[in-house]
Amino acid sequence: MQTEITRLLGIKYPIIQGGMAWVAEHHLAAAVSEAGGLGLIGAASAPAEWVREQIRSARKLTDKPFGVNIMLMSPYAADVAKVIVEEGVQVVTTGAGSPGKYMEMWKEAGVKVIPVVASVALAKRMERAGADAIVAEGCESGGHVGESTTMTLVPQVVDAVDIPVIAAGGIGDGRGIAAAFMLGAKAVQMGTAFVVTEEAQVHQNYKDKILKASDIDTRVTGRTTGHPVRALRNEMTKKYLKMEQEGAPFEELELMTLGGLRKAVVDGDVKTGSVMSGQIAGLVNEQMSCQTLIQKLVRETDALIGTLNLYETEV
Repeated sequence: MQTEITRLLGIKYPIIQGGMAWVAEHHLAAAVSEAGGLGLIGAASAPAEWVREQIRSARKLTDKPFGVNIMLMSPYAADVAKVIVEEGVQVVTTGAGSPGKYMEMWKEAGVKVIPVVASVALAKRMERAGADAIVAEGCESGGHVGESTTMTLVPQVVDAVDIPVIAAGGIGDGRGIAAAFMLGAKAVQMGTAFVVTEEAQVHQNYKDKILKASDIDTRVTGRTTGHPVRALRNEMTKKYLKMEQEGAPFEELELMTLGGLRKAVVDGDVKTGSVMSGQIAGLVNEQMSCQTLIQKLVRETDALIGTLNLYETEV
């Protein structure tokens, strides 16, 4: 039995890799797509030409569908939106804003548009804007987070919209995938589990920090400023939370985390950098290839809901 998402995106398995800034570049995206999932290149705040190069580099590694994640607050968002069309990208996921003004251009080019949302209201708005599917992301995820948990958010979004829903946040193994399907999702999006894969061009210090993490090792900074971010606890999170509690101004707090993710991902500074990770870090304890990880996830899920045969599609 095919799911609506595998048919929509032309992929084998309903597993999507999150478009994580500094992490989701062409090596990782291509490896996930080659393994039967949907890989995403994270455009983050990068210039359009960097994104174009990433797309072309991914094409050299795979002929399978892959997508691009656009952070709509990026100063380059409009240019990246055009690159998506010019390079013939088939799928785009969006965050940090509404993709409304790009929707007509993308639709005319046949691009599938999948916004990431953290509330029912935003999901309904995105459906009205013409979205093909929705990623409902719970606060268990790494990076910027909302308030609702995946367990509560996904079924409410499923009930509120008529387009397929993809569950994200707190999904680290086949049990999480099976649970997401029981909540009404048609696919899952995973981030943290892919950060530690062999193909992820992430500093080994960052990977090791996740691999050694326990269930209680993430912290959310920035709740008082309205910009909550989940990361593994370290010197930076400890200092940030102390200053936040003492009422430090937003500008001062923002300055402390400026460039923090790059510092952790590229330089391997896991003490003062921002080691973004979801709460499932405690479940991630083995480094493997994307192919091995996806096959493991499929086996685990099939063992639980195999009679549904959710993964077999003809692509």
